[in-house]
Amino acid sequence: MVQEIESNVIQLNEIIWNRDHKNILNCISWKVNKGEHWAILGLNGSGKTSLLKIITGYQWPNKGQVSVLGNVFGKTNIPELRKKIGWVSTSLDEKFHSRPSDTAIEVVLSGKNASVGLYEEITENDIEKARELLQQFRISDLTNQAFSSLSQGEKRKVMIARALMASPSLLILDEPCNGLDLYSKEDLLSTIEKMAQSAEGPTLLYVTHHIEELVPSITHTLLLNKGNIIANGQKKSVLTEELLDKTFGLPISLGWEDERPWIRIKSKNRV
Repeated sequence: MVQEIESNVIQLNEIIWNRDHKNILNCISWKVNKGEHWAILGLNGSGKTSLLKIITGYQWPNKGQVSVLGNVFGKTNIPELRKKIGWVSTSLDEKFHSRPSDTAIEVVLSGKNASVGLYEEITENDIEKARELLQQFRISDLTNQAFSSLSQGEKRKVMIARALMASPSLLILDEPCNGLDLYSKEDLLSTIEKMAQSAEGPTLLYVTHHIEELVPSITHTLLLNKGNIIANGQKKSVLTEELLDKTFGLPISLGWEDERPWIRIKSKNRV
């Protein structure tokens, strides 16, 4: 049976995961509480995706204990638990390529049962909720338009609305701005910011290697490098030039504007 403990969203204790005799995650201990929204930052290959797969039960650690929404892995029904977790990534978009005629609202409705396509009964209440989500993301005019014909930014909004269709307690946004132009990226970030401000919304994990995407509602940050935690905690205490240097392997200059962090690479010639 799947339960949900209000204050405990994620608890990882000394997680180790290796592949081909190489540690991908090294003794990871991390806690996420209700009311927090986390960014996970790191270069490609830092362990971000492996961490997400362990949290969602698609990958099992070699050592350590995992608890998600108060459910200890090994003592809970993982497929049932996944119904409480929304995961949005560009790889999910690709699963709909074989269904070019599906409309935006059909894609959103498919999120109720986490299916690609509609195979189970859909109620009038489901349709009403899907319409409300499309309106929330300011894309109600795309309701009956083919998903395959939408822009990348529009597709990303539809996929986030799809993830919210099942009213998840935890929402993972895995590099949601990947491939978007500047306007589409800022438009999507504005939408995510409004969603994160809602007291009734899910706990958010925002995964990226672009620090400027961290909107004000992101409260905490986890920094990863080569499977190791560099730092984790409240956003402004973790996002320092020294810790970012260790995370990205470059000398970084950090600034803040409108409660968002911005970085540039320091000149190597600077003394």
